[in-house]
Amino acid sequence: MNFSQAMRMAWLSVFSNKMRSFLTMLGIIIGVLAVTMLVSIGQGATAQITGQIQGLGANLLTAAVTGQKPVYISLNDVENLQDTGGLSLVAPLVSTQYVAKSGTRTINTSIEGTTPGYDAIRDLSVQSGRFLIQADVDNRSSVAVIGTDVADTLFGGRNVVGQTVQVAGRSFDIVGVLTHKGSSAMGSNDNRIIIPVTTAQRMLHQTQILQVFATAKDGDSVQQGVQTLETFMYHKTKDTSAYTIFSQSDLLSTLNTITGTLTAMLGALAGISLLVGGIGIMNIMLVSVTERTREIGIRKAIGAGRGSILVQFLIESMLISLTGGVIGLVLGGVGTAIVGKVMDVPMSVTPGVAILALAFAVSVGVIFGLYPANKASKMRPIDALRYE
Repeated sequence: MNFSQAMRMAWLSVFSNKMRSFLTMLGIIIGVLAVTMLVSIGQGATAQITGQIQGLGANLLTAAVTGQKPVYISLNDVENLQDTGGLSLVAPLVSTQYVAKSGTRTINTSIEGTTPGYDAIRDLSVQSGRFLIQADVDNRSSVAVIGTDVADTLFGGRNVVGQTVQVAGRSFDIVGVLTHKGSSAMGSNDNRIIIPVTTAQRMLHQTQILQVFATAKDGDSVQQGVQTLETFMYHKTKDTSAYTIFSQSDLLSTLNTITGTLTAMLGALAGISLLVGGIGIMNIMLVSVTERTREIGIRKAIGAGRGSILVQFLIESMLISLTGGVIGLVLGGVGTAIVGKVMDVPMSVTPGVAILALAFAVSVGVIFGLYPANKASKMRPIDALRYE
């Protein structure tokens, strides 16, 4: 018997009892559906968060005081770091949450006190007006650059440059509106009001600076920049547990490790349902072998070899698992697209995921179909023909 004949016989055998075949495939369908969706959603979410981290700024470095002991970092200290030890731009950050008002409209927003250069470090741009300038910092000016969420909520999205916003009982002239950046895992990137760091320090009665943002001169200078910040922070705190320093590459590495582990775990859990489906295939193939004992005896009596019988039943097992795999893959693709649309995150089933899912499904069919096929191939013709 050639391969095409074996395929034809397998097709007729499998689909002669459609309901039984479908129920047998169900475990494979659910397994491939789960593997496809979980891995694809994991990959899509990882790509989304990675893009957001990269959007924070190229070669971004951050130093933050984390200990309880008071640490005094002055604006002068931060400015002296500029263009030293692998660092290019450096900017302090003094931040808090406040309710901002304009007339009767209010919004709970992040107030961020900083200096010129912070926009370049954090990859920010203004869609109208300007960013902070050095004169704003030197004069402790009451000026503000606001995010699009603040502009929309307080002013209805109209041209707001030149308008005023109230924060903590103080009026700030709006000199710029930031370009829309969207949301990330940390929340909205557009719900912020940026003011001069000196103004923020006076308003918050806070002289010390607890966060410093910087950019390395280039990709090769990142480690040198980290070491510069490490030396600076240790000099200020004398305690390595009182501060933390991390780079964009550290964030990406940590993210990839976490999401990779989670994706693998979820994929493994989904793979369990494939194994359950494989057990279902083995059971139904054993039933099929029993039902077709006389057929096997007749084929062997007229010259069919052991290999021919083995291949016949393996093809049937693979056909069940492959058909179930294709159905599960299609449903997984549809499910992934729906989840992506609901979450507003680009998601799709990649060729790699599709090939992996189908290969796993076929492998399950082969592995769990091997025992029934081997049992059928070992039957003695005389015993098979006498079977009732």
